[in-house]
Amino acid sequence: MARPTDRYAAVNRRARHDYLVEDTLEAGIVLTGSEVKVLRQDQASIAESYAAVDDGELWLINSHVPEYKAATRFNHEPRRPRKLLVHRKELNRLLGAVKREGVTLVPLSLYFNDRGIAKCEIGVARGKRKADKREAEKARDWQRDKARLMRDRG
Repeated sequence: MARPTDRYAAVNRRARHDYLVEDTLEAGIVLTGSEVKVLRQDQASIAESYAAVDDGELWLINSHVPEYKAATRFNHEPRRPRKLLVHRKELNRLLGAVKREGVTLVPLSLYFNDRGIAKCEIGVARGKRKADKREAEKARDWQRDKARLMRDRG
């Protein structure tokens, strides 16, 4: 399913650097009106956030959605936990993976789908070791150098 890149409200770029993402999942997110307006202005940050299961529900913890300036007393709390909406079967699969295999649930992006509904892409991820990060960086550098060589020979 292709998502246009201009519809992204927030992207966690460090997630793929710090974690090895094994699987992804699209989840709905419960937001207030002022939060949606801020997301449409691309001001949110999910760089330090994570997803956790609490009382059988999935929550997005520590995501930062700044207050909407035009909202008066009906504004929202910037770092409040936000409920993620997934099917019970998917939630049970995620919960089993977290308990058995010791993986982490990392939000990869917040975006608006074709219907204009806010979604959160969750990654089932394992933490990378320092050697793995160096290896990935070497591979990235080699790909860049290889492309440069091919372009120069042209």
